[in-house]
Amino acid sequence: MKPLLIAPPLFHHKQINLNTMNTQTTKAIFWTGAILISLWFGASGFFELTGNPLVWGITQQLGYPAHFIYILGVFKLSGVIVMLTPNRLLRLKEWVFAGIFFDILFAFFSKIAVLGFAATIDAIIAFGIISVTYVMYRKLYPAFYERS
Repeated sequence: MKPLLIAPPLFHHKQINLNTMNTQTTKAIFWTGAILISLWFGASGFFELTGNPLVWGITQQLGYPAHFIYILGVFKLSGVIVMLTPNRLLRLKEWVFAGIFFDILFAFFSKIAVLGFAATIDAIIAFGIISVTYVMYRKLYPAFYERS
C-alpha cells in the first residue's frame, strides 16, 4: 500500500529561468522593487530636506557636509518621481538607477569605515532590492545598441 501524501516535500527546489518568466511576473517584480526603493529613498530624501535630526546626525557623523545633504534630498525625490513614471523617461531612469547604486555604495563604504559592519545592513538590503529591480527593468525594456 502506498503512503498517503498530504503535503508536498518541504525541500523541493525549483530553478527559475529568467528567460521564460512571463511579462506579468516581470512587471510585478519590477513594480514591487520600484515602489519599495521609492518609499525608502523618498522618505530619506524628505528627511534630508526637512532636517530630520536622526538622518542629519548619521550623515554628518559619516563626514558629509550640510549642503551635500540638501542636494542628496533633492536628487532622491526627483529620482523617485522618475522611477514611478510608467513607460516614460527610460533613459533618465537609467541615470536614476545609477544614482541609487552610487548612493547605496557610498553609504555602504562610509558606514563600514566609520560605524562598522552592523550599520551596513540597510545598504546591503537596498542593494539587493535595486539589483533585482534593475534586472527586471532590463527585461521589460531591453537596450539595443548599434555600431556606428
